[in-house]
Amino acid sequence: MNKKKAFFLALLTFGFAPTLLFAQHPGDMGDPATHVQHHVQHLTTVLSLNPSQQQQATTIFTNAMNGQSSIHNDMKTAHQSLETAIKNNDQNGIAQASSTIGNLTSQMVAAHAKAQAAFYQILTPDQQAKLNQLESEGHGHFGPMGHFRP
Repeated sequence: MNKKKAFFLALLTFGFAPTLLFAQHPGDMGDPATHVQHHVQHLTTVLSLNPSQQQQATTIFTNAMNGQSSIHNDMKTAHQSLETAIKNNDQNGIAQASSTIGNLTSQMVAAHAKAQAAFYQILTPDQQAKLNQLESEGHGHFGPMGHFRP
């Protein structure tokens, strides 16, 4: 894997993978605002975010999470359609639902990447270096980089 790709995977893992999981399974993660607050606290500990950065990160992640609600609902509907198509051996329905799920997944990944890019821009060069160092060591919010595949 090239360095640029590994770097962006690290950003996704460190900064926004929890939100991606929330978007897919909101009942498992609790209140979105609480989740964002805990995530920003974690990032503050790891990267020494200042109060302004904490506020900006909270806004970035809250906006991204709020924007995912319609995608989440559409994803739930698409998965239900896929289940129905499978049970009915509806090949066209399977293809259509699979395509919809793929498109929604793409939208979700793009939204997360945009939020992650916005987060990265609020970091100082020292914080960016710290994030890069953590990535190079294979550390992340959810374990080693080798275990995360978007």
